[in-house]
Amino acid sequence: MPDTKNINEWEPDFDIPDDPDAPKAAEDLAAFDDLEGLPPGCEEFPAIPLRGMLVFPYSAVHLDVGRAKSIQALDEAMLTGREIFFAMQKDVQSENPDQEELYDVGTIASVKQVLKLPGGTVRLLIVGLCRAKLEYYSQLEPYSVAVVREFPDEPETNKRRALKLEALKRRLKEAFSAFAALNKKYPPEAANHINGLENPGELADTVASYLFLPLEERQRLLEAFDLVQRMEMLLGMIAKETEILDLERKIGTRVHNQIDKNQREYYLREQLRAINRELGDGEDRSSEIEEYRQRMEGRNLPDYVLERLEKEFARLGHMPTLTAEGNVVENYIDWVLDMPWGEYTEDNLDLAKAEQVLNEDHFGLTKVKERILEFLAVRQLTNSLKGPILCLVGPPGVGKTSLAASIARALGRKYVRLSLGGVHDEAEIRGHRRTYIGSQPGRIMQYLKNAGTANPLFLLDEIDKMASDFRGDPASAMLEVLDPAQNNTFSDHYLEMPFDLSQVLFITTANVEADIPEPLWDRMEIVRLDSYTEDEKMQIALRHLLPRQLQEHGLKKGQLKLSENALLEIVRTYTREAGVRGLERQLAKICRKVVKGIVAGKWEKLSVSRRNLKELLGEPPYHYDLVDKEDQVGVVNGLAWTAAGGDTLTVEAQLLPGKGNLLLTGQLGDVMKESAQAGWTYLRSIGEQFAIPEDISNLDVHIHVPEGAIPKDGPSAGVTMACALASAFSGKPVRRDVAMTGEITLRGRVLPIGGLKEKSIAALRAGVKTVVIPKGNKRDLAELPQVVRDNLKFVFAETLQDVLHVALR
Repeated sequence: MPDTKNINEWEPDFDIPDDPDAPKAAEDLAAFDDLEGLPPGCEEFPAIPLRGMLVFPYSAVHLDVGRAKSIQALDEAMLTGREIFFAMQKDVQSENPDQEELYDVGTIASVKQVLKLPGGTVRLLIVGLCRAKLEYYSQLEPYSVAVVREFPDEPETNKRRALKLEALKRRLKEAFSAFAALNKKYPPEAANHINGLENPGELADTVASYLFLPLEERQRLLEAFDLVQRMEMLLGMIAKETEILDLERKIGTRVHNQIDKNQREYYLREQLRAINRELGDGEDRSSEIEEYRQRMEGRNLPDYVLERLEKEFARLGHMPTLTAEGNVVENYIDWVLDMPWGEYTEDNLDLAKAEQVLNEDHFGLTKVKERILEFLAVRQLTNSLKGPILCLVGPPGVGKTSLAASIARALGRKYVRLSLGGVHDEAEIRGHRRTYIGSQPGRIMQYLKNAGTANPLFLLDEIDKMASDFRGDPASAMLEVLDPAQNNTFSDHYLEMPFDLSQVLFITTANVEADIPEPLWDRMEIVRLDSYTEDEKMQIALRHLLPRQLQEHGLKKGQLKLSENALLEIVRTYTREAGVRGLERQLAKICRKVVKGIVAGKWEKLSVSRRNLKELLGEPPYHYDLVDKEDQVGVVNGLAWTAAGGDTLTVEAQLLPGKGNLLLTGQLGDVMKESAQAGWTYLRSIGEQFAIPEDISNLDVHIHVPEGAIPKDGPSAGVTMACALASAFSGKPVRRDVAMTGEITLRGRVLPIGGLKEKSIAALRAGVKTVVIPKGNKRDLAELPQVVRDNLKFVFAETLQDVLHVALR
């Protein structure tokens, strides 16, 4: 419990030294004040600034004191038995306000009770005594002492003013009683207290303390030294507040009457329904229900749907027209009848025609096309195969989305596409329950309704970019959609009836396989789309991209001729991507230049070759590294996989005097640094073969991978860095026409890597003749393009010794 003390029991929070010359009594203090030379009629009081409040004379107020200076001022007042001057500060944020930041007029008050609270705060009960005006501060530290002039309410001697005060006093009592009767915040005791006051000054200040006024208005009342002026101001404020309360009461009455009117109408409607029910007559819903029944005719609706619709018809028949609940039921019935229950389109089972359509729209992509043809073949024999759930994984721009549309055209199915990028609400998939205002089915059901068939090709785009938050996890809701064992009874929260999704051919797309939620990944058949080779990009450009751009720009076939060398230059130096989006943008840029020249009369047609390519597209933004012209010591050609395809990676090693440190630069990731450490450790274990001394405490080994602004990581450069070190120590140059890739272990074993197709294409482009790869990747050679296998020699390595045997001269 807090410690509560009366004034006579107050103990200061600081030590007061004994001073024989200090005054010991109130009379001595008064004599001491006279010696200070205060202005006539002024007195000194400890001062405490108030934040967000003020004190009126004759009013009792509780307040908390927490600032150090204020507590010391309180201690001084308690010790000397003096009152305190309270003034409101203008800025409540100020911690140490000066005289300019305080209002000049405040209140002298006496402290009646002190309550110590935890944390050093003190709670006071004070009673205002009289108004006072601040003249100046005679002391600021360690607490503030104010010199003030008091303005007490003196008895009125002028007979005329006394009569006016009496009239104002009576009017103020009446006005406050009427105001308190309207305002429920005031108890009856407040008006009784006011009516019992006879002193005009006490009456005015007590009424002012009762009113809920803005601080500026309260300060104006405090600064009104003239009692007549103060009471007239109060009457004006009470009249204004009374008018506002009266308006609020009228508004509340109007709203209440409107509610009563609505309730009366509802009661009458309920009576009318009861009368109609007794007479056997329904409300005007029969025509609507008949229209719904006509829409049901000839449709193969499941029994549970028919049963649910009959229940909804019965509910609708007993509802008044133009009611919110009736509209909700009508909307639900419309949705149920719009869904394609048991409505299917026939698949095109002609394999030759389907293959022709797929080849017309896309070049390459053999795996996906083969999988679709297999589905059609099995469907042709069984006629009951559920739709497979394929996931096309590949970098941007390789044609995943457009391939899905092409598959739909080949199968003769309707095509719908749902983008899942950024979806983070489970209701987007399953819908909202009917209890919510404005609820509707999820997007799965909405898109099926738009398709008008229960077996469309449904593309779920960017499934690796779904998110989750407090509204639920949409990936969990997708589990039922994409599970062939469950999706034949998929239940939407809005429809609340199972819908068969087993005949829907779901195709999903993703850029990064690792970002797909694992439960979803387990339910899908992953088909990986690799990046295109240069030859594939050129074929796609000649067969699809260039004809489309010519048509979109209004060019005839003979008005633009693009040589193969120019097209190859665009692929190599104006784009760096796994797909062909950037390539199509460059072709569109050329078409715009040609159209502009034709319209301006510069030419009627244009042939684009490598010579005039820069005039149309500017300087090429990219370049591909070619192998060095001569063999070098400590320089090795590595191979890397990137999101834009493959690239060559030069690794350099250099020896220099030092302290036995291994320096790794080029913005390498942790995995790549660990691979370098593993290769260096293995080389030291067989150091006698490469002239590596046992004591290398006086040597530093520096490995650098150029293009340091680009982050690099992964274990596949392990053999490359180890080969560079072996060359640097042995002094043997590395063959410039050899490139390598592979992870190395502490025992010198070479482990398999990924991205072999992209890396091999990069090696061929850079002029490499021989590629050293792990023996475990031998099975992947069949997946490489024929042009790569024809122009590169692949050497399979099991250990680092195998790599060095091929690479070092």
